[in-house]
Amino acid sequence: MSRDRLLFDYLLHLGDNALVLSQRLGEWVGHGPVLEEDIALTNVGLDLLGQARLWYAYAGEVEARFAGVGRGEDALAFLRDSGEFRNLLLVERANGNYADTMARQFYFDQWHRRLLAELTHSTDARVAEIASKALKEAIYHAERSVDWVIRLGDGTNESHGKMQAAIDDLWMYTGEMFAPDEAEAALAKAGIACDVTKLAAPWREAVSTVLTEATLAVPPDAWMQGVRQSGGKRGVHSEELGRMLAIMQVLQRSYPGAQW
Repeated sequence: MSRDRLLFDYLLHLGDNALVLSQRLGEWVGHGPVLEEDIALTNVGLDLLGQARLWYAYAGEVEARFAGVGRGEDALAFLRDSGEFRNLLLVERANGNYADTMARQFYFDQWHRRLLAELTHSTDARVAEIASKALKEAIYHAERSVDWVIRLGDGTNESHGKMQAAIDDLWMYTGEMFAPDEAEAALAKAGIACDVTKLAAPWREAVSTVLTEATLAVPPDAWMQGVRQSGGKRGVHSEELGRMLAIMQVLQRSYPGAQW
């Protein structure tokens, strides 16, 4: 497989993570626990949407290099089926209650900020540029989700119980973040992508520190699954992604080429 094709797949992975999580957070609009939090969570979703656009724009340019024609942002977001998406299984998980949403965000943010920090040193100038811009937002996202995990974990008996349950339930999906696929492995050797295996130890240390402060137990490693041959990066997704995409893509699918 050519380097451009590998880079295209990698850019989809980065863009799809941001887009899918943005859509999930958007489902909270009008349903947040308080008005200020409703607005704040929406802003995090919009940050991720902006990042997705940057990754998709570059992906379209790379696609044009090996395919002759590159798809635009809208086509990549709205005209691909679930099997063509390369996002982590973690980000497509349904929102659940607020503890579920914040546990998902916490796990992702702690990984995302470290991934982007590494990508700022990419030998691909465009990847480094996008990562540098996104990192500033990801650092804020991480600070915010940490605050919520501590607030809910070290709160009432009910909030503590829900936060612990969310931390436990989503733990099994975190291993995929540190299991490189073919594109990641090849591009990491070329200095373009991040070697995600090196993120596992600092991620675990940071997560454990926060959970301890939140009076929450760290789940056993036995439940952390690394998905190499299947999983979101290879286009194997849960039914939840299909249902989410059906809602997200309905306008463009019903009225092809529609623009605001």
